[in-house]
Amino acid sequence: MLNQTITVRMFGNFTIESDGKSIDDSSNRSRKVWTLLAYLIYNRNRAVPQEELIDLLWGENDSDSDPRGALKAIFYRVRTSLDKLGKSAGHELIINRAGAYSWNNEYTVVCDIDEFERLIKEATESADPDLALSLYEQALDLYHGSFLAKMSMESWVIPLEVYFSKLYTDTVLTTLDILKERNLMDSACRVAQNALQYDPYNEDIYYHYMTAMLALGNRKGVMEAYEELKEQLYAMFSVQPSEKIRELYRDAGKTINSTSVSPDIIRDQLREQDMIKGALICEYDFFKVLYHSAARTIVRNGDVIHIAMFSLSGPDGSELAKRSLDRAMENLQEQIRINLRSGDSAARCSASQFVVMLQQSNYENSCMVCDRIVRAYFRQYPHSPAEIRYSVQPLEPML
Repeated sequence: MLNQTITVRMFGNFTIESDGKSIDDSSNRSRKVWTLLAYLIYNRNRAVPQEELIDLLWGENDSDSDPRGALKAIFYRVRTSLDKLGKSAGHELIINRAGAYSWNNEYTVVCDIDEFERLIKEATESADPDLALSLYEQALDLYHGSFLAKMSMESWVIPLEVYFSKLYTDTVLTTLDILKERNLMDSACRVAQNALQYDPYNEDIYYHYMTAMLALGNRKGVMEAYEELKEQLYAMFSVQPSEKIRELYRDAGKTINSTSVSPDIIRDQLREQDMIKGALICEYDFFKVLYHSAARTIVRNGDVIHIAMFSLSGPDGSELAKRSLDRAMENLQEQIRINLRSGDSAARCSASQFVVMLQQSNYENSCMVCDRIVRAYFRQYPHSPAEIRYSVQPLEPML
């Protein structure tokens, strides 16, 4: 006999459990079966007309000459799947009356999305800070991925997925604020790290994660988290982390010595390891430090320094496809490195641009150097779809 309580999970894999038995959509071989079942459970407080279900499953692309017959065939498969929970479970759980289908509410459904919303509502309304924190953490523990993840392209799922994802992220950030106010940095790290599995590009969560690690003295972890975020943002959006994230990265990179050290040790720490010939390729933040230093120096010694900007685009200034742009930028970076002197420096300053500092080089020589880099690039990659433009300006002294 079927248990009176049915447990349903809709975050991540869609799973239905009863009395130790379960079915789920992990195979995803019958999209219409699982979509129909999920829709009925989500709308279990009303009878759903068969016309609505036909539109759900076939929409305007109704190529079936007998959609009602096709719907009945799918319901047969739905009931067959539910029978794995108990004898005749399919016929007990799904009711068909007067051309409409409904879930049998004589059976209690405990659904993770309902519990998720309830816990967050209670936490928000609670006047007890300890209880609120506990409720928020319980809610977060229920989240195991986006709403009906394998049905993410279904039109009725999309707005609900957006709603629950935002609710999850907002709850994570609220929980992190509370934990950090109480100086519970270990817990903050745990919550943030778990959240980044589901929201890997969220810089606010990364900021909380990195500040918590920094408070715990885990500078290496902060720097590793920054590198991870930077790679992900470049790969997905071709952008750099925000300034507040970069500031944390710089703070983590500072060496703090609690005791005095000898000049020899300091010299060893400063020495460049495994030096690569050619120009120094660095992060844009460090390039700015080099720029500021040079701008101060030329006031005193009168050196001539020029800044060159290389910009990549597609033919006639069009945008390159992301994959082509990334490959072209990697190849251009290598040509910049090997065709400049070791005293020169360069950095990627946007998704499609490099900035270069040319030491002790006048305008004419700087233009010749840039021409040489462009020629070397196309000599090495004659079939590249990229167009390369450059501009040269003198470095302005910092007075």
